[in-house]
Amino acid sequence: MSAITNFHAYYLKIKTNRWYWLFSIFCRVTLAAGFIAAGMVKILDERFASGLSIIHPMGSYLEALHHTGYYYTWIGYAQVIAAVLLLLPRTVTLGVLLYFPIIVNICILSFAVRFEGSLMTAPLMVLANVFLLVWNYDKLQYILPFKRTHDYIVFKKPKKYSLKFPILFFTGVVATIVLVTAFFIKGYDVMPRNSLSDCKQQFSETSNKDAGYEFCKCIHEQGGSLDSCLEVYNDAIR
Repeated sequence: MSAITNFHAYYLKIKTNRWYWLFSIFCRVTLAAGFIAAGMVKILDERFASGLSIIHPMGSYLEALHHTGYYYTWIGYAQVIAAVLLLLPRTVTLGVLLYFPIIVNICILSFAVRFEGSLMTAPLMVLANVFLLVWNYDKLQYILPFKRTHDYIVFKKPKKYSLKFPILFFTGVVATIVLVTAFFIKGYDVMPRNSLSDCKQQFSETSNKDAGYEFCKCIHEQGGSLDSCLEVYNDAIR
């Protein structure tokens, strides 16, 4: 039995389980809610995360993005459209495909500037999107380059779903959330945080207090980039 055949058997088993189906609904609703909220801010021409200083690494990016005119508005419409497509059963697959590159971009940006506002939620949203991509494999299989015609599977909604609880899968989900949360809390020794006072707070009881304060001033008072301010910090602790 080939690997593809094994995957198809496992996939069809998952698709007939009510718990997996409910989880797919949960992912669709939560992802849609996140993009509707973020998208409407842009459509209404309000700056996203307006509380951030314009010299903060993320704040300066969002400020510049806010001044791009109809491009900024278009991003908002794209997010709302992706969210609506996710909520409609007939257009879920299209919504998942549109949502994915947007949320991956947000995730990479969050890590690039260590923005705590989305440093935890963005990777979880990416993983939820990946789950939905796999969930819709029966529709996406036709555009995959390595598929052969006789390998295609057809899924028909079962008259009765299996109620067996997938303990291993949901244990993995909980473990993933815990790991992402742990990385959010302890992943970086130095974070720009959202304000000067919050930034300084992370160094208040450390041996690198003075170096940390210089880093915070570089970010929040001088408007330095994250990389340049990290260099200031590293030079100070040497």
